[in-house]
Amino acid sequence: MDQFFEQLHGWVNDINDPMWSGLVYMLLGVGLFFTVTTGFVQFRLFGRSIKEMLSGRKQGDDPHGITPFQAFVTGLASRVGVGNIAGVAIAIKLGGPGAVFWMWVTALIGMSSAFVESSLAQLFKVRDYDNHHFRGGPAYYITQGLGQKWLGILFALSLIFCFGFVFEAVQTNTIADTTKAAWGWDQHYVGVALVILTAPIIFGGIRRVSKAAEIIVPLMAVLYLVIALFIIATNISLIPDVFGQIFSNAFNFDSAAGGFLGGLISTTMMQG
Repeated sequence: MDQFFEQLHGWVNDINDPMWSGLVYMLLGVGLFFTVTTGFVQFRLFGRSIKEMLSGRKQGDDPHGITPFQAFVTGLASRVGVGNIAGVAIAIKLGGPGAVFWMWVTALIGMSSAFVESSLAQLFKVRDYDNHHFRGGPAYYITQGLGQKWLGILFALSLIFCFGFVFEAVQTNTIADTTKAAWGWDQHYVGVALVILTAPIIFGGIRRVSKAAEIIVPLMAVLYLVIALFIIATNISLIPDVFGQIFSNAFNFDSAAGGFLGGLISTTMMQG
């Protein structure tokens, strides 16, 4: 069994490495394209986005729907987590301080991509069978907008596999490992406890998920920011040197991978 998993891991790496090298350019290129074509929407409408978010806690005309704020925090729940803590630490370890710079760049450019994705999801959403809810997202606007049903199905199946066997496994494994390292808790019990705590929320549908996110995500975000500010305040004397390392290391274009694009991508950029 161990040999099978090692072989499977090798197959994944063989596919992932060249694909990821090209994906770096693709993500940045698409983000820049949407940034220009939307008139720098992430900067132009940033103030309005904050206003809409803060004033969107009231229920609309549809009693079966969710509020704009609930939609926001539900989306945010999948973006603030292991990637912001363990992922950033791993990126800096592998890519050096300059990886932080490329995380900033990707975040700013990616805001336009996120705006376009959300807009397409609204434009091509369809009513559910009970006429009370809507269904939407990439699988739907690929099918409705591009007219490529097979591609929409492929995306949906890939997403089910990814969330069912990858994302949740990473999150759960990180939580279990962290609690074991910090307090010595048994990883199996932590895993079972996470299933028991999350199952009623997940199987309760989008409304229950959004209500839970409305409570948990703001607390999680505030706690995350407070901890980050505390770390900065307690190490304030190191801040100038940190920024110096970030910018000086950001453009160190040593080869990061083999293949066609490998020589053009630095480890710093790829990890950031």
